[in-house]
Amino acid sequence: MAEYRSVRQNIPFLELCRNPDLCADVMLTAVDKLGVDAAILFSDLLVLLEPMGLKVEFSPQDGPIIGPPIREPDDLKRLLELTDVSPLDYVCQAVQKTRSQLSESLPLIGFAGAPFTLLAYSIEGGGSRDFRNAKQFMYTYPDAWHEAMGRFARSIARFLIAQIDAGCQIVQIFDSWVGCLGPDEYRQYVLPHSQHVLATVAKERPQCPTIHFGTGNPTLLPLLAEAGGRVIGVDWRISMADAWRQIGYDRSVQGNLDPTILLTNPDIITEKAGELLRSVADRPGFIFNLGHGVLPQTPVENAIALIKAVHAFKH
Repeated sequence: MAEYRSVRQNIPFLELCRNPDLCADVMLTAVDKLGVDAAILFSDLLVLLEPMGLKVEFSPQDGPIIGPPIREPDDLKRLLELTDVSPLDYVCQAVQKTRSQLSESLPLIGFAGAPFTLLAYSIEGGGSRDFRNAKQFMYTYPDAWHEAMGRFARSIARFLIAQIDAGCQIVQIFDSWVGCLGPDEYRQYVLPHSQHVLATVAKERPQCPTIHFGTGNPTLLPLLAEAGGRVIGVDWRISMADAWRQIGYDRSVQGNLDPTILLTNPDIITEKAGELLRSVADRPGFIFNLGHGVLPQTPVENAIALIKAVHAFKH
C-alpha cells in the first residue's frame, strides 16, 4: 500500500514496530481501505527475541538477522525466559490504540511466533532454506532443545495473554517454518511446546479463541489440531475440504487461497475464491483467508477485489 510505503520511508521497520501510534495508524488505514472483516495487530514475530536476550536487526537485502545465533547448549545462557512482559509494553499499547479506534464490530487479532519458528530463527541467525543448523541442534542436543523450546513456550503464552488483556479478541500463533519437519519429528520435538502455549491461553483466558497456523507440510495438520487451537490455519498446499477432514469437523478452519492468485486479475480472483467457498459446502466454522501472507508485489486493487468477491459470494 502506498500509505504504508510512505510511512516506511521515514522509519526503520523495528522502530515502526515500537511506535504504538504508527502501528495503529498503519493497521487502521489498511482495514478502512480494504474492507476486511477483522484486523490483525501490526507487529512482527521477532519482537519477542530481544527481551529474551537476542539481538535482532533487519537488513533490506537479507531480512532479519539474529545474532549471535544459538549453536551450542552453552549458548542457552544467553536465552532468557520472559517472565515480565513490560519490555513489550509498546506492543500492548499498539493493541490498545488500535482497538480504541477500530469499529466494535471488527475483532482485533493478536499474534506471536510459535516456539519452533522462534527457536529456529534463533539458531539459524536469520532466514534459511534447509534449516540445517536448527535441525542439527534438535537432533544433537535434544535436552537443550527442549529446554529452549520450554522457555519460548512459556514466554509466548505470557505475551499472548498480555495482548488479550490489552484488548485483542483472538490470538494466533504462526509456525511459519515448521513444515521443514516430518510428523514424527513434530510430535517429539514440537507438539508438547505448542500445546503448552495454546493450553495455557485457553485456561487463563477461556473467552479468547486461539488460531494455530503452520505452513509448508499438510501432513502435519492432524498434529497441529492435536497440539491445540480452536481454529486451525491451512496453507494452499492441500484442498480445504481434505484439510478439514484431517483436522476434524469439531474445529474451525482458516485459509487457504494461494497468495499468488492475487497477482492475476479480478476475474481469476473471483473464480478461485468461489471454488474455495463452494468446496466447504456451507459447513459452519470456515474463515476465508489466504494460505499465507500477502506478497509484496500484490496490487492493492486485487486485494480489494478478493474481499468484494467473498462478500458477494452466492452458491
